[in-house]
Amino acid sequence: DRVVLVGQWRYPLERYSWEIVQGGAEPGEDPLVAIQRELAEEAGLQASHWERLGGLIQVSNCITSEEGYLYLARGLSPAEGATPDPTEELQVVRQPFAEVLARVDAGEIEDAMTVIAILRAARLRDAD
Repeated sequence: DRVVLVGQWRYPLERYSWEIVQGGAEPGEDPLVAIQRELAEEAGLQASHWERLGGLIQVSNCITSEEGYLYLARGLSPAEGATPDPTEELQVVRQPFAEVLARVDAGEIEDAMTVIAILRAARLRDAD
């Protein structure tokens, strides 16, 4: 099993960050449709099977809030007609799940949504 990670420079942090595919949804848009679009835009991929890993809520300074939805994508293949977002400079890699989990455990991957998704996927694997 391999994990698709997207690397990008995070200007507010002034460092490079490795993360799962992420993105925003339009108002009223189904979160699954949004992440399918983001997978195509960011990684040039589509998936034949999607499994919801749950959600998360992030409240920042009690002023703004963000609601997230986590999905596990399987059966990856190149997305037809995928158009990368010209405003993003991304590096896409596929790494073995065990390596990504070790990087999370070692604190090398710090993005909260990525950490939560990898740990939830690990629990799902353990349950199988």
